Amino acid sequence: MKKSDEFLSQLNRNFHHINNSQRAILLVSCPDQKGLVAKLAGFIAEHGGNIINATHHTVHTSGLFLTRFEWDLEGFQLTKEEFNSKFNYVMKSIQPCWQLRFTDSIFNVAIMVSRQEHCLLDLLWRQKAGEIPAQIPLIISNHPDLESIAHQFGIDYYFFNITKENKLIQETKQWQLLQDYQIDLVVLAKYMQILSPEFVARFPQIINIHHSFLPAFPGANPYQRAYERGVKLIGATSHYVTAELDEGPIIEQDVLRVSHKDTVAELIRKGKDLEKIVLARAVQYHLENKVLIYDNRTVVFA
Repeated sequence: MKKSDEFLSQLNRNFHHINNSQRAILLVSCPDQKGLVAKLAGFIAEHGGNIINATHHTVHTSGLFLTRFEWDLEGFQLTKEEFNSKFNYVMKSIQPCWQLRFTDSIFNVAIMVSRQEHCLLDLLWRQKAGEIPAQIPLIISNHPDLESIAHQFGIDYYFFNITKENKLIQETKQWQLLQDYQIDLVVLAKYMQILSPEFVARFPQIINIHHSFLPAFPGANPYQRAYERGVKLIGATSHYVTAELDEGPIIEQDVLRVSHKDTVAELIRKGKDLEKIVLARAVQYHLENKVLIYDNRTVVFA
């Protein structure tokens, strides 16, 4: 059996783990104007869609309107291709930026890791329990340490030794793997490498977990710097990856109170729990199409 056939077979075997009803999710951003909600809802209802959730937000400083509609596909009269054509025609006067997803199509997620296992294990167990609506067929690492975990979950594991001299070559191989496995989203679960701007440009759908409450303590060793600063709160931040280190649009954050008694090691231990929770929330929001990006910020319809 070819590798691609094995991969598709594995997807079919794992599909029963995903509890996903037949729904459509529409995300729209456009200049605000009167009657937008009625126009969008009317279009969906006109073609047999039963709206089960609708959330809206207006950025008053710029007049930008952002919205998320979710409706049952049972009785809906348009295929995705028909929706694209009709929606573009009806909405041409407002020229919206929009994306549509039918939830019977499952995301493929790749996880990139280094040596720390806590975020990786948390994501894998959540996926296995059906909390994360995706398949995870691929783990990529710059160390061999966590290969046994991948095997435990029946996931393919690829190790790339990365140096300053071979970084771009290795990243090209990694990018090719993402194409081979038809990956929709990459999650950096404590991948302790800075991705090159070239890699990010070729594959922009990347979520990272940073072990501080950004914009405080970006970059390396945030817990050590937090300890030296005598902070009373530590945090974790999950964000989309851009070419600028730790500057991408923030999806989710959380904090935990600490005290002068905590050592750096204790800050790290406590911070790991935050990192797991914050990353899992961000990944889930993305996979459930609850995130809209504007001006390097996000609206999260959680």
